[in-house]
Amino acid sequence: MSEDKMSSISHARTWQEMAEFWDTHSLADYDDQTYEVEMTFDPVARRTAVSVEPELLMEISRIAHERRVSVQTLVNVWLRQYVDRFASQATGVQ
Repeated sequence: MSEDKMSSISHARTWQEMAEFWDTHSLADYDDQTYEVEMTFDPVARRTAVSVEPELLMEISRIAHERRVSVQTLVNVWLRQYVDRFASQATGVQ
């Protein structure tokens, strides 16, 4: 949340303040202050879950922690590198 903005219901100025507010309040108490919005989602942005063996995930988690990135980021970087390398070998491009 931008520091210059304030939440309309909680009057929080940070995500942390907002989280603390909603930890102790119910949205049902503020129903009169809410409104319907129309949302659309880009199907291209959809994520897919893939099962990973527990031992492998532990190793990946350790490496991600060492590199100070999320497991998701590390896995996506590695997959991108592997796919790019595979694609360039298939086309004969080095």
